[in-house]
Amino acid sequence: MKLDSIIQTFWVLPTFVLFATAHSWVEQLTVIAANGTFTGTPGYARGNWLRTAPGFNDTTMTYLIPPDGSANVTLVLPTDKLCKNTQQTQTQSDGSPRLKASAGAAIALRYQENGHVTLPWNQPGKPKNRGTVYVYGTTEPKVGETLLDVHGAWTADGTGGDKRGVLLSTQNFDDGRCYQINTGNISEARQTEYPHQANSLMGADLWCQQDVQLPATAPSGKLYTLYWVWDWPTAPGVDPTYPQGKKEIYTTCMDIDVTGTTTSHSQEQDSYATDQNLDSAAIPSEFADLDEDGSAKATQSPLESSSSSSSAASSESSATATTIWQTFTSTIPTVTETAWRTMEKTVTVRECQATGATSAGQ
Repeated sequence: MKLDSIIQTFWVLPTFVLFATAHSWVEQLTVIAANGTFTGTPGYARGNWLRTAPGFNDTTMTYLIPPDGSANVTLVLPTDKLCKNTQQTQTQSDGSPRLKASAGAAIALRYQENGHVTLPWNQPGKPKNRGTVYVYGTTEPKVGETLLDVHGAWTADGTGGDKRGVLLSTQNFDDGRCYQINTGNISEARQTEYPHQANSLMGADLWCQQDVQLPATAPSGKLYTLYWVWDWPTAPGVDPTYPQGKKEIYTTCMDIDVTGTTTSHSQEQDSYATDQNLDSAAIPSEFADLDEDGSAKATQSPLESSSSSSSAASSESSATATTIWQTFTSTIPTVTETAWRTMEKTVTVRECQATGATSAGQ
């Protein structure tokens, strides 16, 4: 057996053990260059535990709202804190520095899907997009910040809630590419479509990401705080364990050292390097949706944004990327479930008007 095969096998095996119980948090933040490639030294969340650190386990980074043991799992209480107790203050752990980025910079927040995308039948009643991820930003974070003061309150224009922060991004948890190595047909299809060479960071899996942009107004020389919120509810009447449904929200709190001069991000599609290594590449559709001037603008999840029509010139031209949905049916003992995933399709138009495809599941 070749050495690289031995290494890949070593990285894959723990994945099968963890997928049933592991949840997700922002593992790493990275600046994205103008061509969509990760650049510079990565950063980490407050109080981060590296997976290679002694004492690491899933609970050292997982933060659940409502917490386990809550009397009513359908309610988020006004007292529920937004950040885990180890992330209440702007403090970094050894070996996990903050990300350094300029105002207006594009940033990738990366997290593991842990089977929530590629094994959807394990969690009945969950959203087709595997939940929605939100990123909020502020220069005025508070110790003891509550979830309800921020989530669903702060808006893209900065006028919502107590007006201390803004909504920067709203995306599907499933970025359309990421996968955990397992024998499910979704994982196997993505391994073929989006090949990834096992490495020391991700192992054999390909991590998910949410691409966001710092506001151009983020002050240099100060910290800018990001709150990542994964909203992953269980619908009522589906899972017999939760007949009334269940709220299930996970968060990560992190800060960025804003340095240098404002970065202007170009969102021209042809600036993205299409043949680059997926290990260090932004998601094309998310990257293209970032605002060129760095103003605060919430990028929209494909499931939440409505389909739109685009006009084409009479000469041959390429329309913008269109979100379509493709089904994968997997049969397991006594149950057949349909999973959904996002793909990108470029439509070539000749002397006609192109209409965006609509999800059959919407």
